[in-house]
Amino acid sequence: MDSLSPNIFVKDITKTIEFYKLLGFELTMTVPDSGDYVWAMMKCEKITFMFQSFSSLANDLPEISRKNGGSLLLYINLKNIKTFFDKIKDKVTVIKGLEKTFYGATEFSIVDNNGYVLTFAEDEK
Repeated sequence: MDSLSPNIFVKDITKTIEFYKLLGFELTMTVPDSGDYVWAMMKCEKITFMFQSFSSLANDLPEISRKNGGSLLLYINLKNIKTFFDKIKDKVTVIKGLEKTFYGATEFSIVDNNGYVLTFAEDEK
């Protein structure tokens, strides 16, 4: 296996793109190329996320929950966590502030515009 690129289901691709741009992600591809997107790929350094509208699959995959958020936490490692936190903290909903964990990482968690929890971490050992 070479990589993992989550395909995250959302209600509004355009609003999701705007939110993830706040975190430093860049839009790399969409379907269709313009207009009302049903799918988008965004990248920030080594992290790639794909976002797809719930409606784009209709009933092709009924196993996919049609609820916002869900039982998913995206754990993202990065460098300079304190600088990143200061940059975004007033633009997003922080649900857990910066704290040092028992396993030696500094972390904080936010909720995105779709209800997904993102935890950012830096190993500062």
